[in-house]
Amino acid sequence: MDKKAKKILTTTFWSAQGWKNAPASYSGDDFEYAKAQNLMFDPLTITHDELIQRIQALHEEVAAERVGAAFLHSLSSRRVELRSALSSFALTKNVPGHTYSESPVFEHRRTSACPECDQAGLQSEKSYVDHDLNILNFERVKWGGVRHNWLTYCWMDLYLLTRENIGEVTREDVDILRNLLKGVDDCEPEDHARKLEKRWKDVLASNKAERDQIMEIWAYAGILAEQDTPRKGRRGDTDFFAVDGWQGDDGYSRESVEKYFGKWL
Repeated sequence: MDKKAKKILTTTFWSAQGWKNAPASYSGDDFEYAKAQNLMFDPLTITHDELIQRIQALHEEVAAERVGAAFLHSLSSRRVELRSALSSFALTKNVPGHTYSESPVFEHRRTSACPECDQAGLQSEKSYVDHDLNILNFERVKWGGVRHNWLTYCWMDLYLLTRENIGEVTREDVDILRNLLKGVDDCEPEDHARKLEKRWKDVLASNKAERDQIMEIWAYAGILAEQDTPRKGRRGDTDFFAVDGWQGDDGYSRESVEKYFGKWL
């Protein structure tokens, strides 16, 4: 990743004091430079239907092994921007081609008024006008993403992965993965996500926000999935979304781990 472009993106939204107000518009030489490096973008105007078509085309290019390799390589390199392609791939892989619809009898939506997107857990709108991808990419570069289930984020994330140079998966990466999984195995049955995050503190170079996003990514990818067992104690932690209801005795999905990482285990 180009260091100058990364700094331009980061300083647009973040300072030593935390979040800065997003600019009303983007322009100037710095913006043009970051845009040329695929780190910043012009406002996006697009329909839901066009996004679905673009995502389906990307799935012709991106395989499960590639998103697994990207995630693994990120562990020792701390290239956190490579991590969320795993959840973007999983969330959109089985979404059928469809057009946006709002059914008046569709009463139990969770994330979208579009039934097909809602069933997949995707947050979508009928159309997007001057949609800001830059703040989404900042979150991707800073922490590994935040708004993982936004349809626009999934498209951007997979698109950028096709243009990333992913390094080789190393033995260190695989060892970190094994220790992350061991952390899940070591959880007490009633432990929630925050306890797991603390177990991971010494497993890989990271901060709390990065570890939180790994758990969210794993939940969206079906690795940290709730099982059909009674919930113990208070349901989850308000810091989380996808992994909010996970508890220690849910463990992790061996099938999903094999799907994405089996080549290296």
